[in-house]
Amino acid sequence: MDPQGTLLNSWSAVWVVLSEDGLEFYKKKTDRSPKGMIPLKGAKLLSPCQDFPKKTLVFKITSEKKQDHFFQASYVEEREFWVKDIKRAITCLEGGKRFARKSTRRSIRLPEVNLSDLYMQMKDQDSGIREIKLEQNNRLFSYCFTGVTVVEWMISNEKARNRPEALVLAVGLMNEGFLQPADDTSKEAAEGGEQTTFLDDTKALYYFADSGFFCEGYSSDEDVLVKEEFRGNIIKQGCLLKQGHKRKNWKVRKFILRDDPAYMHYYDPSKGEDPLGSIHLRGAVVTAVEFVPDAKKYDIDGNLFEIITAEETHYFLQAATSEERKEWIKAIQVASKSGK
Repeated sequence: MDPQGTLLNSWSAVWVVLSEDGLEFYKKKTDRSPKGMIPLKGAKLLSPCQDFPKKTLVFKITSEKKQDHFFQASYVEEREFWVKDIKRAITCLEGGKRFARKSTRRSIRLPEVNLSDLYMQMKDQDSGIREIKLEQNNRLFSYCFTGVTVVEWMISNEKARNRPEALVLAVGLMNEGFLQPADDTSKEAAEGGEQTTFLDDTKALYYFADSGFFCEGYSSDEDVLVKEEFRGNIIKQGCLLKQGHKRKNWKVRKFILRDDPAYMHYYDPSKGEDPLGSIHLRGAVVTAVEFVPDAKKYDIDGNLFEIITAEETHYFLQAATSEERKEWIKAIQVASKSGK
């Protein structure tokens, strides 16, 4: 469980042991001497604790000397189990009886894992969690994954021994901002529903904080696809020459640059309003270049620049003048560092 520290309202994972007259907590399971002990004689227990309205997994023990101690469980069942046993222990002490339970050394062990390192391993392109598209409730979520995927990845990669331990790590990653809730189900849990703040569920969707996540939804009124990527403010638009990915030929395309989320959509200027494609600019790199691989010299008039997306897709573009090229590069650089 996680007790609250006195500095900066911080929480830390501990190994908790319920004895017949107190609650002992250790920094880790293998420690011989406890880090501290809360006497239960004359103590009162409050669950759920209203001191943290958004954290329904927190319960409070107030000692006879009026000292408050806060504990946060990993999920509802764990909180209820501890509350039940601690209340029994307090009741036994009040009645002069002895509380004994063979299975009191039963807490979730938080593995010794650096959350930042764990996050980088989860994002590894070869051995990490695969970001995919998932459709749910008439909405399409891109660059995301399920809560079950996170839990099973941790177990299969020996980051946790079981699902409850994996949940502890997942909650830690959420608290540190590495993992973000993507859909309504995961958002409600993260905001303090009656379940754990992270859901081991195929219907709960999550995404990496610095990924290319975006969501597309269908309007309930018009059944029209409303894309998140079109919601940003237009910060620049105009025509550029774009090299095709397959034939490598150059064609005039109208580009519209938006921020938050950062996207460039390109259109055939002689046709309708539907874009031919989009370039996701979050984390992209844009630079001026002097030549283009696989391009014929007579197709190049200069003023070239290249966009390399976070997914390492290359786009080669030509502006009409050197000044226009500078303006596009500057605008794209600004957009790529803002929004999602």
